[in-house]
Amino acid sequence: MNMSGRCAACKYLRRRCPSDCILSPYFPSSDPQRFTSVNRIYGASNVAKMLQELIMPHLRAEAAETLRYEAQCRIQDLIYGCIGVISQLYINKYKIYTECRLAKTRAEIALMNSDGQEPPQAQVDQQI
Repeated sequence: MNMSGRCAACKYLRRRCPSDCILSPYFPSSDPQRFTSVNRIYGASNVAKMLQELIMPHLRAEAAETLRYEAQCRIQDLIYGCIGVISQLYINKYKIYTECRLAKTRAEIALMNSDGQEPPQAQVDQQI
């Protein structure tokens, strides 16, 4: 049990916080919103089961943080959740890559023009 009493999960569920509460280390009473969002998406019993069933208990903190992040993303974007964030990051990465390729191509064209050469595309257009 927490030193300050019940954890956020037990407070939310209006129950006594047992000394072996699986949720207590990951949902402290000082941050009730953390549990509220996870409970809203997954449900308290499902979260407790997921944390309890982890084969390696040292990974429970990371799992609880992942559940919190995914729940927050799902609350903010009901359709895509965290996949929406991942997609946006991918789009941004592709945009940056494309902008770099464009800058490189423009620099090559400028270099060719300064040497008196025409860009390869212009040479092809003239042949047609």
